[in-house]
Amino acid sequence: MAAPGEAPERRPFGRRFLTDPARLFQHNAWDNVEWSEEQEASARSKVQENSSQLLPQDKQEEYEVNAKRYWDDFYKIHENGFFKDRHWLFTEFPELAPNRNSSQNGDSVHEFSNKEECNNEGLGSCENGHCSWETRAENRLNLIKSIPKICTEELATQKYGELNQSDGDYPGSSASYRILEVGCGAGNTVFPILQTNNDPGLFVYCCDFSTTAVDLVQNNVEYDSSRCFAFVHDLCNDQSPFPMPDESLDVVILIFVLSAILPEKMQCIVNRLSRLLKPGGMILLRDYGRYDLAQLRFKKGQCLSDNFYVRGDGTRVYFFTQDELDDLFTTAGLEKIQNLVDRRLQVNRGKQMTMYRVWIQCKYRKPAALSR
Repeated sequence: MAAPGEAPERRPFGRRFLTDPARLFQHNAWDNVEWSEEQEASARSKVQENSSQLLPQDKQEEYEVNAKRYWDDFYKIHENGFFKDRHWLFTEFPELAPNRNSSQNGDSVHEFSNKEECNNEGLGSCENGHCSWETRAENRLNLIKSIPKICTEELATQKYGELNQSDGDYPGSSASYRILEVGCGAGNTVFPILQTNNDPGLFVYCCDFSTTAVDLVQNNVEYDSSRCFAFVHDLCNDQSPFPMPDESLDVVILIFVLSAILPEKMQCIVNRLSRLLKPGGMILLRDYGRYDLAQLRFKKGQCLSDNFYVRGDGTRVYFFTQDELDDLFTTAGLEKIQNLVDRRLQVNRGKQMTMYRVWIQCKYRKPAALSR
């Protein structure tokens, strides 16, 4: 959200004002819903109430130390059934589509398909604090075969260190367009990209903190090691190497990922990711916004710090403002292409429930190298 007194950046299509309650149950969703002052005040009051009691410091440290185990447990329970493939990606982020003819400006934003959105960021699927968020060339080293199915941090450090010292030999080194998804989960972003984008020069990297999640990706029938490399990676460990060198990526994708990280570690992570981008490369982000339904549903005793909570399953989530994200990216040396709030009303007609979702979508670009 914008700073007090500043008009928030919004989608270019029309605003929807809610004046007739009977209309609420005739449609699944409204885009770009205008909040009243009373509604925003009510949301602010709920957040003040649910954050009035912070967890003790020793408990907070426990959640940080055991973060990997909590996410492993999450994917063991849900496997790949919790999420739906994000086919809306190519509408919101045309940089991922085959022709990549994005105008790369903040006005080129299109409306989500309500059907896809309801499947993804979830009509009423807010359980346990989770709201369903939501190349062709073989590599010369054939790294996929030389590393075990699950690439542990220790093995990754050794293998990637060796590769980075060799001259240009790394997974996807022969590709002309490289995408990295951070926090890939069960692959619900990666596989739509691989299915939709048949560019022979495309190579997609994907990583996750959870070994279980990476296992799900690698065992998916759609996983193609000639076009994709999935690996375990701890973003918070700055000694944990990436399998590609700096300034080698065209796109980094962060979808409901940065919010799961301890707030004081976010800047270091964004700095690291920005170094991976080629000049002109972009970070694409979609994440939870302040006063989203998921934030308002937390109870007392689940708050870790301002706007940062722990779910019942031990995973954590932060709720951003536009300014906070802008500070993170611009401090990392990136320039803003897009930073908007997507406020949406979703209706579960069966349960006669109305749900107000708030997401933030960003595109930030690494400045092109200065011509000499």
